[in-house]
Amino acid sequence: MQRRQFLAGLGALGMSGFIGAAEQTAPLRGPDVIFVPTPNEIVDTMLKMAGVGKKDTVYDLGCGDGRIVITAAQKYGARGVGIDIDPDRVAEATENTRKAGVADRVKILRGDLFEADISAATVVSLYLLTELNLKLRPKLLRELNPGTRIVSHAFAMGDWKPERTAKVSGTSVFLWRIPPRGA
Repeated sequence: MQRRQFLAGLGALGMSGFIGAAEQTAPLRGPDVIFVPTPNEIVDTMLKMAGVGKKDTVYDLGCGDGRIVITAAQKYGARGVGIDIDPDRVAEATENTRKAGVADRVKILRGDLFEADISAATVVSLYLLTELNLKLRPKLLRELNPGTRIVSHAFAMGDWKPERTAKVSGTSVFLWRIPPRGA
């Protein structure tokens, strides 16, 4: 009888949220794309096009090895948040921030870029596929403040025309800006 009461009580605690959230949340899905590092010349172009400065917080969605947010911190004094679903990339990017001496300004998070809170970003960088950019676009428009800059390596966003496009090493870099609400 005591065991049954204990198990019933334990079940009630689980239902009420007192048992660890990690046990109740579903595991993250696999990556949407394979990791291909963005060449440093393109990283520099992306950050320059976005006009990154000391007051910016750069979010890199699918951050891979962390090079974009690390460069934003090192060269431009910005803060950075890298988000990746792959635990190996998160570990690598975290170690790279430590080695680069920017761990006080750059945070690497394991998470799903479609679920993550990105509202603090003033700049968002992407190196995804066009179909993923299109899937992400409503979230960007909904969660980011007007004026937030979005830069993408190689992949556009359908009928959303970029503010600016540059060609670097045979590939395109695109820049968009979140429009005013209601525009």
